[in-house]
Amino acid sequence: MTDPHDVLFIMDPPETFNPRADSTFVMITEALRRGRRPFGTNLSGLGMHGQEALARVAPVALVDGDPPRLVYAEPPRPRALAEFAAVLMRKDPPVDQAYVTATWILDHAGTLVLNAPQGLRTLNEKLSILRFGELVPKTFISRDTSELREILERLGGRMIVKPVYGFGGREILLARSDDPNLGSLLELATAEGTRWTVAQEYLPAAAEGDKRILLVEGEPIGAVLRVPARGELRNNFHAGGRPEASPLTDRDRAICSAVGPMLREAGQFFVGIDVIGGHLTEINVTSPTGMQEINRLQGLSGGDTMQARFWDALEARLLAGAA
Repeated sequence: MTDPHDVLFIMDPPETFNPRADSTFVMITEALRRGRRPFGTNLSGLGMHGQEALARVAPVALVDGDPPRLVYAEPPRPRALAEFAAVLMRKDPPVDQAYVTATWILDHAGTLVLNAPQGLRTLNEKLSILRFGELVPKTFISRDTSELREILERLGGRMIVKPVYGFGGREILLARSDDPNLGSLLELATAEGTRWTVAQEYLPAAAEGDKRILLVEGEPIGAVLRVPARGELRNNFHAGGRPEASPLTDRDRAICSAVGPMLREAGQFFVGIDVIGGHLTEINVTSPTGMQEINRLQGLSGGDTMQARFWDALEARLLAGAA
């Protein structure tokens, strides 16, 4: 039987969370604040008995301190996913064989799963932007180094290359036609022609940062500008980028209005899109972050925080499902 208070987070180990940066951390603490009982598991804890999806789960507790931390309060035990009011897929990438298998298991959860597993499989974070051609920079996909050289010339001698399954700013490279190491760079980017690579128009505005916009139910709830560290190409917080306040512009809202209906249709409840110079560059559906940075920059607390708005929408969804 489903317990309306119990929610399950599929996530990395709680001791790995940065209590001042991770969005999953504040999602869980907000659940506790609202009187819900959060449980956690990881990918290896998932399984199936016949048609029933199960997981080895443990309750998550908040330990006071400076900083506070989350821990598993008890040893894990098996429970059916259908016993939880909601299952929140918050496992960080990579999207690999284990991740995709987990989404197949979640297809059998028998309860609300967010983000929806079908959408997690379908919406590659680098390629799904191509559904919105008028909003995105010139983008190509190839694993042929000769073709990538041709694309580079077409793009004026500078382009960004990044792996289709990349995450957290890893392996993002700037290719230049005048670089004597260009051949080696393209060989590395494509793993010597065995891996598809995204080749994307270089946007000079990237030097000023890229904007992470958080959407819930396809509607924007907040944004933060990620500014690269000195001498660094990448803007990601994992790569040393710093957060700066950044209000939503009319162009940002137009992008959200275009992308939002697709996200809702695909069951992608919580999403982070990246915008550089008014261009949509990524649609992050796996485990987007940015909540805590927005809270601090905007001085948000209580019911105005990003995690509170997340839970307001989730509880509305649960209430509608129970009606």
